[in-house]
Amino acid sequence: MSVKFNSKLASIPGYTPGVPKGHSAEDVAGSDLAQLASNESPYPPLPEVVEAIAAAAGSMNRYPDPEATLLRSRLGERHGVDPARITPANGSCEILLAAADALLEPGTEVVYAWPAFSMYPMLAAMSGAKEVRVALADGEKHDLEAMLESITDKTRLVLVCNPNNPTSTYLPFEQIKSFVERVPEDVTVILDEAYIEFQTADDPDATFSLLERHENLVLLRTFSKSHSLAGLRVGYAVGSPEFSAGVDAVRQPFSVNALAQAAAVEALIHGERVRDQIRIAIQERERVEAGVTAIGLESADTQANFSWLSLGERGEQIEDHVVADLASAGIVVRPGRLLGGPGRLRVSYGTIEEDDRFLAALGESVDRHS
Repeated sequence: MSVKFNSKLASIPGYTPGVPKGHSAEDVAGSDLAQLASNESPYPPLPEVVEAIAAAAGSMNRYPDPEATLLRSRLGERHGVDPARITPANGSCEILLAAADALLEPGTEVVYAWPAFSMYPMLAAMSGAKEVRVALADGEKHDLEAMLESITDKTRLVLVCNPNNPTSTYLPFEQIKSFVERVPEDVTVILDEAYIEFQTADDPDATFSLLERHENLVLLRTFSKSHSLAGLRVGYAVGSPEFSAGVDAVRQPFSVNALAQAAAVEALIHGERVRDQIRIAIQERERVEAGVTAIGLESADTQANFSWLSLGERGEQIEDHVVADLASAGIVVRPGRLLGGPGRLRVSYGTIEEDDRFLAALGESVDRHS
């Protein structure tokens, strides 16, 4: 007799990691493999952050602060908000999963654009809610008007990823402001800003000005990308104290480990140096985009730390071949078909050397299969 599992497991889509099958993260770190599939920073954490992690490691016999008190306080100072509004988490993904558990149930609905972050389809499947996917508008950007029209009296949650993953596109603050103002007050809006530091159109903190007027708004941020801390999984939400209490009620205690807390607190001290690394990533973005154009390919208007490339008219036919060619050259990228965009590639920016290898291998592969 086989063990019986919850029937909803069959409907939960799996998450495909960027590390290639058969490799560990340590394998990638210790090799010349260009890992351009996971939107990570190609640069290690700042030396002071590594020192803070090492110093904290000596007390791993104790549980971490369950409230992440110091981190909440430093984030409150950083953003000028009450720490009671801040919910540190084991990556921003933990907030998404907890929000689904706290807000959604059978008979309710969650609205999001598609393609968008591949975690979003899991939320409806896990909660029993109905998912309402809204196609992207021209330019592979969120169609906010269509999303507003999709909200019903059953809608509990609306997700907006800005800049959007995987399409890399960004909606200006004024459009987001207008959208949030028109969403019903009883519908929670999660504005997923995992890549917000990489956009150059607005002040990255502009959306914080909306929090006082909209208690249904939640901002998601992460240290994974801009602060080079993907391996420690530390993110946070900023919303109402009621939202924080709701997600805290359904997630495990001690979710942000002590090393992550120590690293994030130290990273916040070195904001200007973090911004320097972001500026380097933006320079590399411009260089890679120019290289892609020179090959004869097009990409979405990126405001993130990755590109969303179209492989052209025969993209769906050659996508697997191009991905395989790149892998043979020691370059790992994310196939578009796994992210809702067949015929495309999502490619993170690496070091100059890694990006040069990528552009050369991409050009050769496209020539071979076109």
